[in-house]
Amino acid sequence: MLILLPPSETKRAGGVGAPLDATRLALPELAPPRAAVVDALVALSADEDAAARVLKLGPKQRGEVAVNAALRDAPTMPAIDRYTGVLYDALGAASVSAAGRRWLGAHVLVHSAPFGPVGALDPIPAYRLGAATALPGVPPLRRLWAAEVTAALAGAQPRFVLDLRSEAYVALGPVPAVPSRYVRVVSEGADGAVRALNHFNKHAKGALVRRLAEDRPRISSPAGFVRWADAAGLRVRESAAGELELYA
Repeated sequence: MLILLPPSETKRAGGVGAPLDATRLALPELAPPRAAVVDALVALSADEDAAARVLKLGPKQRGEVAVNAALRDAPTMPAIDRYTGVLYDALGAASVSAAGRRWLGAHVLVHSAPFGPVGALDPIPAYRLGAATALPGVPPLRRLWAAEVTAALAGAQPRFVLDLRSEAYVALGPVPAVPSRYVRVVSEGADGAVRALNHFNKHAKGALVRRLAEDRPRISSPAGFVRWADAAGLRVRESAAGELELYA
């Protein structure tokens, strides 16, 4: 099983790892678009005012320009530790067992805007770039990444893909033609109506990945995932074609 996670706008600063080395990232065939985006971000950062406009930064966020300027030389940390926010706080990777972290490293990709999908334990620097940003010097990110990411995921030959990304990141790399399920987090009201969730969507996804890392199941199909979820006490239901509803 391969799990695709979205990134988070909020990130931990610093790190103790060596500077970014694209040869150490998952899906090495994505090296050309990765280099193009990093070059464009660093170039943009030479003009703080222009960078603030492009990245839609407020006065208190202008320090993010310097973060991007240092992309090539900044210290790194594992991607699963770099991101913060609701999903990653619920996942709590720092407190997952060593065996669970190895499982995350083998089964989870985090889909970033500047680097594409990276392994959960791949070392990355802090950065500021969202999926919808129109970055000068490169094609629109959707056009730059989509076909390349889909081809790279196909080359990884996963038997089953569980897609927990937001729709903005799905657009940067649709899942190839392999068994897969896109997860929507829902709740059922007292009236029996099923409603999609917003804030708890992220929390539920993070908690789901933590439970998977703790259990480390062998899952190779959508049916296998549903069986595991049932045994784990999670309520999951097939909904629209290619989608699963996870009840929070």
